[in-house]
Amino acid sequence: MLVLVVDSSTPAVTAALAEVSADGVVLRASRCTVDARAHGELLAPQVDAALADVGARPADLGAIVAGLGPGPFTGLRVGLVTAATMGQVLGVPTYGVCSLDGLGQPTAAGHPAASHPAAGELVLAASDARRREVYWAVYDGAGRRVAGPDVAAPTLVAERARDLAVTVAVGDGAQRYADVLGLPVRAEPRYPDPLALARLAAGRIRAGAPGEALTPLYLRRPDAVAATGHKPVLR
Repeated sequence: MLVLVVDSSTPAVTAALAEVSADGVVLRASRCTVDARAHGELLAPQVDAALADVGARPADLGAIVAGLGPGPFTGLRVGLVTAATMGQVLGVPTYGVCSLDGLGQPTAAGHPAASHPAAGELVLAASDARRREVYWAVYDGAGRRVAGPDVAAPTLVAERARDLAVTVAVGDGAQRYADVLGLPVRAEPRYPDPLALARLAAGRIRAGAPGEALTPLYLRRPDAVAATGHKPVLR
């Protein structure tokens, strides 16, 4: 089954195609552009480009997988609205995966630079949350999440990582605040890996599980909120 994978939880705007079969998951095409200010402009063209790369059409898709975040409000919403709309129009199921899970897997995206964690090793996955904070979660050697997801200042995340005996970090947030976290940081993956996201949803796809509502993991209020009252103009 041909599956579209999208993620817009970080500055990386990602659209990819994965082939999910009984034997495994294979990445067939991937487009990724890093631009924190152009999620809305980039994602749809990248979906079209990924489809063109394999000579496929939207009608050939059997499912859609979307990174749920955590991530900043505006960028994350672009990916989830795109995935939900396409799923509805095409009549195919949509499945959500925590985007940090796409960083914490032992075989994240097949990057040559990504080494497999030791059995007892704990990995901190962190993405940049702006406001001098990171979104973070901790994973064991099998890629199971053991803490998080949450959002906090890097100093607090460093304390939590020490309490959990984390030995290595990954992700753009970890790279940005490496000096504060005090952990070795892997170069890759820097952003959620589409192959890892597809693998995490593969069991549901193979089972023909019902599609899911794509509920975003914002973890904090958006920057812009509606006014709660009005100041009098005339006195």
